[in-house]
Formats: sequence, C-alpha cells, structure tokens
Amino acid sequence: MEPETQHHHVSMKSPRSLGVVIKLGTSSIVDEKTHEPLLSNLTLIVETAVKLRKDGHKVIIVSSGAIGVGLQRMDVERRPKHISKLQALAAIGQCRLMSLWDSLFNHLRQPIAQILLTRSDISDRSRYLNAQNTIHELLDMGVIPIVNENDTLAVSEIKFGDNDTLSAITAAMVHADLLFLMTDVDCLYDKNPRTNPDAQPIEVVEDIGALVADVSQAGSSLGTGGMSTKIVAARLATSAGVTTVITRSSNPGNIHKIVRHIQGSRSPASLTTQVNHPSTASLASLNNNSDSVTGTSTPAVAVNPSSEQVPAVIDRSQIPLHTRFLPSPSPVRDRYFWILHGLRPHGTLYIDQGAYKALLGKAGLLPVGVVDVEGFFAQQEAVRLCVVDKRRSTPGPDGKMWEGEAVEVGRCLTNYASAEIARIKGHQSVEIGQLLGYADSEYVAQRESVSFYNAVSRPASPVGGHRA
Repeated sequence: MEPETQHHHVSMKSPRSLGVVIKLGTSSIVDEKTHEPLLSNLTLIVETAVKLRKDGHKVIIVSSGAIGVGLQRMDVERRPKHISKLQALAAIGQCRLMSLWDSLFNHLRQPIAQILLTRSDISDRSRYLNAQNTIHELLDMGVIPIVNENDTLAVSEIKFGDNDTLSAITAAMVHADLLFLMTDVDCLYDKNPRTNPDAQPIEVVEDIGALVADVSQAGSSLGTGGMSTKIVAARLATSAGVTTVITRSSNPGNIHKIVRHIQGSRSPASLTTQVNHPSTASLASLNNNSDSVTGTSTPAVAVNPSSEQVPAVIDRSQIPLHTRFLPSPSPVRDRYFWILHGLRPHGTLYIDQGAYKALLGKAGLLPVGVVDVEGFFAQQEAVRLCVVDKRRSTPGPDGKMWEGEAVEVGRCLTNYASAEIARIKGHQSVEIGQLLGYADSEYVAQRESVSFYNAVSRPASPVGGHRA
C-alpha cells in the first residue's frame, strides 16, 4: 500500500472539517488593464480563508497572477507571446505575489506556504506523493498552502494548460471535499444572461457529462482560462469525488456562506447531495455565441443518515448564487486517478471486447487481447486504452486492424515497449519468450496499472485511430 492511502485523509473528511480548495484566476488578483493588484478583492479572499480556518476547515488556494504582477513590475502593457519572456516575467512576479499574500495573511496571523508545481512533478510518482504528503503536513500544521504552476520553468509540453486543471488535480490529490472555481459570473445559466433577460440559474448539475460548453471565449487578456476550462476542471474534480462550485470571484465572501449552506444541507456523514429532478430532464447544448452553459436544475435536498430526503431548513434568500457540480458516487482516486490524469499518454493500445471484459473482471491485459498499437513508448509509460468493436485478421483499406469505432476507456502503464507489444500482440503469453527472446511478464499491463474512466470523466468523443 502506498503512503497516500495510509494517513491524513480522515482528517479532511470529518463532519466539522472540510478540505476546501479555492482557485483564483489572474483577473481575480490583478486589474486587467493597469495590472495593479486588486487589494480590496485580495483582502476579502484572505478574510474568507481565515474564517474557513477558524471554522475548522482546511484551506488551499490555487493562485494565478505571477505573470500579471510581473507585467506591472516591469511596466509591460501586454502579455508577451515568447515563452522565455513569459517565464522571466513569472520569475519577477512570483516573489512579489507571494510577498503580497504573506503580507495580507500576516495581518491576521495566518501562516502560508508556497507550492510550485509542473506537470512533470505530477507525472513522477515519487514527486506526486511527496507533493501530496507536503500539502497534508502543511494543513495539519494549520498553514494555508498557496499552489501555483511553476511558470518560470514550465514549457508547453509540461504545462497543465491553466490553473483550473491544476486546481482540480490538487483537490483530487489531497482528497478535498470542495473545489471553488472563481469566475466572472455568479453561476451557469440555461441561456446567455447577457443577451437573455429571462435566463435562469443552474443551481445543481448532476450529470456533467451532458453539459456542452462554448469554447470560443478565452477568458481575460491576462489569463488562459474561460468557462470551458471550468467545465473540464469540474469534470476532473467530480470524477475524483470532489464537489465543485462555480461562483463570482468579485464576492469572495460568498465562499464562506456557500460552505456553511452545503454543510447545513447535508448529513454529517456525507457531502453527496441527492437531487429531485424530473425523469425527462436533460441538458441541452449551448448557443455558440454564449459563454454560459445550458441545462436544467432543481433545488438541492438534504440527506439524513437514514437516506431519507428532507428539505434543507435554510433561508434560500441568504444563499449566494452558485452552480454546484455533484461528485461521482464511485470516484477514481489515488494511483488510479494518477494514471488517468497525472500522466501524459505516449501512445495507444487497441484491445478487443474480450480483453476489456477480462480487465473489468480484475484480470490483467494479455497480449492475445491486444489488436493494435500506436505511438512510440517505453516500458512503464502511460498509454491510452481503446476498445474496438471487431478485430480483423489483416489490415483493412484504412490500415486498421479493426472495424467500427475505437472508444477510449482508460489509461494504463505497459510492461513492454511499443515495438515489443507490436510483435507479441494477438499471441498467447507462452509465446512471448520465443517472440522477444525474453518474457518479463505474461501481461502487457498488470491490472493494478490499468485505470478506467467513469461515465463522468470519460472523453466525450470516440477515437478513430488518432496517432499519438
């Protein structure tokens, strides 16, 4: 058993103590035009975080803004495009940003710590566990960790893409209960509220897989995210069992009210909310010109320990507008989450239905079940795992060894390199030694190195033979 499953997690799941991750974008921290720090907003964020700490919760802040602060320090008007200039500005801005956070938190005698991560830190198993244990230790010490991507060192190949993704991975890493994604709207709406005065707020999203986001909006000129990245982050976090909330960043005090509301509307034993909804309710697609998300919602109901649904006795007029994404009832966690979302895939294995069923039955992946292999990868590197409808004995006109669609169902770490798997695919395990001259394992992948997406986190579209 790995260290991550042995300690610390119970402390974040007790009835009174919740693990709360707050993600703040650059637009929440610095002015989009002047690049000056938004001191009033930052002060409210600090006050909110300290209030949560006094209520017994464990708080992590995922903070953007290093490049924005660097722009202001060096009197640069626009975010440059060259990676080296961005990294230099991040180096300049990061120390000033942390100095600002430390100064504000120091007024309330709250210690903080800085955690800088890149995708390669998450991809390396030892560093992933070290980061996890360090954050847990800081939380146990009463410290608020402030996490940011290490923009000074990161390049496009190892970047998270945006801090929405980083915040979701951080929340999953430490088994947080709540992830707040702060944005420039109160919540999601069934129509674009800027053009439709009758737009209705979506309070609860139970089926995030049915949401379709507009990806034409890119967020602020300083940041890299938009509403679509919030949906991706919510999909990631909820798949790991983290309740995810979207709410307005200009009212940070709402976080404290929402946490109290969620606590009050749930049983002490669980953070999962059950929702009464019409059986015909569905989430429609989004108008291309909108930056909101369409859907339907119904009021949340509290769940008592006996699973009877009772209305939450809370004055709803006092609850700030927000959209809550309910966590998966069967979350993917620890090593399996790391395989799915911590590693960048280097290739693709195509397997038949028999191999898929065997894997679901907890068996390992045998070479006989492998239909085809794409990409170039070494032993113990991550690859996509795709299931095909029907295998062919010879390549078809399209060059594929299968018919129909190939659907990505998960990821795995392989026992053999791509060239070796190409030679042993379709063969019995007893033939591996003869084909390769050696046999490290009878399996192409051990079952504990295979992780499947649940319905929430699975990629939306099938893969049709994409090249790695």
